[in-house]
Amino acid sequence: MESTGAARLLNVVDVEATCWSGDQPPGSVSEIIEIGLTVVDLATAERLTRHQILVRPARSTVSQFCTELTGLTQSEVDEGVSFAAACRLLAAGHHAGSRPWASWGDYDRNQFTRQCQATGTPYPFGRHHTNAKAAFTEAYGLRKRPGMARALEIAGRRLEGRHHRGADDAWNIAALVLHLSERGVWPD
Repeated sequence: MESTGAARLLNVVDVEATCWSGDQPPGSVSEIIEIGLTVVDLATAERLTRHQILVRPARSTVSQFCTELTGLTQSEVDEGVSFAAACRLLAAGHHAGSRPWASWGDYDRNQFTRQCQATGTPYPFGRHHTNAKAAFTEAYGLRKRPGMARALEIAGRRLEGRHHRGADDAWNIAALVLHLSERGVWPD
């Protein structure tokens, strides 16, 4: 873990990607359009900062279904940065290569892997990834892995912001990470 004094910092990441209610249109691929990131200090049990990076898709467009789900519109993401620029920002501005990170499930990690490979973009993250959904499921002895909103209910926490918005979901996942850490069950 990154160590600055007593700080044990963790990046909590959540992405939103282009999506469709049915089959994706011919020639389109699911691409990241928003990266939400919350920096957590595990030593002080605080959510330190909250970030949003809007990403301009290159091989798809934001569908009406996607806008209804995320609240993001094509015109908003058109103002975003390229995927490669977003990855550089994660690496340079958020220490993604050296700081451990977590996401709710493996979707986010797999989406980055796929999109980096497809675009020839260097993968911005280091190898220390924690699947917060798996950690939560194990800590609570659940048979099924719950979605983030259900996990908040189980933990007695309320959803802050809009579900399926990357910055808000990363903030909420960070609350669950801290909840597990306070219970002494967050994997180090």
